Amino acid sequence: MKGKGKGFKRRLKNYFIATRPWSFTMSLISVSTGTLIAAEQGPILWGWFALVCIGIVCFHASANIYNDYFDTRYQVDQPDSPTARYRPQPILTGMFTPARILTEAFILNGITILIGLILSFGRSLLVFWIGLIGFLACVFYTAGPIKYKYKAWGEFFVFLMWGPLMFEGAYAVQRQVLSLKALCISIPFGILVGLVLLANNIRDIAYDSRQGIKTIGILLGSRKSLFLYAGLILSSYLYVIGIIAAGILGLWGLLVLLSLPKAIRLLKSFMERMPEAADAITAQLNTIFGLLLILGLILNRMVPL
Repeated sequence: MKGKGKGFKRRLKNYFIATRPWSFTMSLISVSTGTLIAAEQGPILWGWFALVCIGIVCFHASANIYNDYFDTRYQVDQPDSPTARYRPQPILTGMFTPARILTEAFILNGITILIGLILSFGRSLLVFWIGLIGFLACVFYTAGPIKYKYKAWGEFFVFLMWGPLMFEGAYAVQRQVLSLKALCISIPFGILVGLVLLANNIRDIAYDSRQGIKTIGILLGSRKSLFLYAGLILSSYLYVIGIIAAGILGLWGLLVLLSLPKAIRLLKSFMERMPEAADAITAQLNTIFGLLLILGLILNRMVPL
């Protein structure tokens, strides 16, 4: 019995690892920020917020699994791929068969769809349309016939999903309308999440070129892609200053500037040598930025300047 118990726990742990749980902070920051913006117009409905968090984690988990499944199916990911060297790729490591990992994605998708329908009919049909766009973007990220990640559109759709769509969806759950303020504030965080994929694609230029796919890194080359990466980081900070000056975000929003030293160190290291964990390091930056943005929104409400 003990052996069976340990085996079950190990399989459960593997299923969890396959979802890349370390990436969920990005989604939770997006929906939390959208909810905090909605809180300026009324009380937070905590039960609905909790349901949003569960749904968005299941969505993100299924998106990660689909990505690994189709990258393996189309032989974009192989044992020598950079991604497989720094994190456990569930199929290439033999952790799961393709059929089993796809089943996990279907189950997570089923939970996401159920929660999405509850939110849509319990709160606002806006959630249905936002969720539908997100679902299609999630599946066709690497699935045929579109496979837009392989056509240099990945960064844009990642920005769209983790920026405007998640911010607006969380806002709509609370207030049952869309918000221009939520849209405006979503832009810099969405950009920084998109840069996680750009960092990945810059690192993988040589490998991806052999696989016959297109990415921004391949189209621009390493040097120009790094300049784009640096320019988008700079634009995110300048944008925050701009929306504060315009009165869209309160002065406590300047707290995001505390993450600027991290951004500078990151850029200096990338200019010297692109690390294997370039995407993970970029994710650290957007996590710090996002948490500071959340803190700024809380303080803008509690201690307005």
